[in-house]
Amino acid sequence: MPSTNEFAAFHRINPATAAKGVNLLVDGGILYKRRGIGMFVATGARAALIARRTEEFYEQYVRPLTAEARKLGITTEQLNTMIHRGTGLAVDPEPNKERSAAL
Repeated sequence: MPSTNEFAAFHRINPATAAKGVNLLVDGGILYKRRGIGMFVATGARAALIARRTEEFYEQYVRPLTAEARKLGITTEQLNTMIHRGTGLAVDPEPNKERSAAL
């Protein structure tokens, strides 16, 4: 990890802002400091970030989506179809069934 000042200069932000961001990453276990040597990325940092972002995605998007679907009387199957139509990321409703050769 570059120094806080290098990071701030590269991104053209205030060094105090860069330091706050770096400290948040240290507090979150993403980075760690080695006194006199520098900052390093912690083992498992990528997986931790993905897990945190996945949970935030769930809270910010999935919970409100499913709550609204419930209010409208949309079934799980209908919601799954809508998601599939919009993104192709729908969960297979019958994961153990053999897929057709057309896929």
